[in-house]
Amino acid sequence: MKIIQSLSTQIEIGDITKSSFGNVIELYSKANIIIIVDENTHDYCLEFLMTNFSVLANAEIILLPVGEENKVMEVCFQVWETFTEFNFSRKDLVINLGGGIVTDMGGFIASIFKRGMNFIHIPTSLLGMVDASIGGKNGVDLAGFKNQLGVFNDPSHIFIDVSFLYTLPERELYNGYAEMLKHGLIADEKLWKDLVSVKSDDELMDEKLIYRTIKVKLDIVKVDPKEQNVRMKLNFGHTIGHALESHFLSSTPIAHGHAVALGICGEAYLSFKKKKISSEEFHQIEAVIVRNFPMIQLTDEDVIDVIERMKNDKKNHSGGIYFVLLEGIGNAITNVKIKEKEVGEALFHLNLLGKALN
Repeated sequence: MKIIQSLSTQIEIGDITKSSFGNVIELYSKANIIIIVDENTHDYCLEFLMTNFSVLANAEIILLPVGEENKVMEVCFQVWETFTEFNFSRKDLVINLGGGIVTDMGGFIASIFKRGMNFIHIPTSLLGMVDASIGGKNGVDLAGFKNQLGVFNDPSHIFIDVSFLYTLPERELYNGYAEMLKHGLIADEKLWKDLVSVKSDDELMDEKLIYRTIKVKLDIVKVDPKEQNVRMKLNFGHTIGHALESHFLSSTPIAHGHAVALGICGEAYLSFKKKKISSEEFHQIEAVIVRNFPMIQLTDEDVIDVIERMKNDKKNHSGGIYFVLLEGIGNAITNVKIKEKEVGEALFHLNLLGKALN
């Protein structure tokens, strides 16, 4: 069992039945325990948890609908109304059992209700384990834009048990892989090289590799918990990625990790054009993304809409579009203003890849 103390959160990596989880929830045996799940974790993960921890026998189960399109305030209001009907208090416990959407929403719901309830994350997806559950960001989408509403608030504990990953479809692992690659690119060249060398799902789900990826994020968050400067590096791939994810939400939705992978490719292209990385480094990054993720095609109208969506990115200020760019593999720089024409060229490059490969 690997235990990490990060700010106000204790993170445990290993078999949850051998962790402190049982002792933690025992403290709430006379309070209400609420488990927030989505339809997938309800069917594939909840029974395991309740069977192994008898304290959860009387837990209230809150079921969230699956999908990014449901990561909205309307669903939160329904949950808060249920909390009110059941007379839940600030002394009760919320357990978020699921992937990134569940931990994002569940953390937000707990943080807002009666000015804050205690909550725990049990991420069940690779993306949730290495990124979404880590760092205290909780939030929901607004008007088709990613994570426009949210708070910084840490769970008391995060329990990461890789056995939950075996409940996932194979493709779902690659959503987490994209975030892992990003962590290597911005801060740890050795991690990047090791991730590129992964040859199987089992290697990708290795606890040591997951720990190393989490450690990258934790080290950054520790220095800048409220994303004032250094933490912005973690947004590499996300300016383009979030805009693409939002754009396709109303037609043929793409997964967050897939969108981030495309964003990594597009923003590596911008880094190359700005002479921040070499041609060799760029083509290496591009090859890894192309090998592992489907490319897309964009019409001229798509490109216009994607750029408009970037203008709502949280990193922007003073009317500009600001990016995180690579400065060599293993390092990143923040707050780089990019012209719309340059953004268009990066999207055009992604489009060319899509045409060449489809």
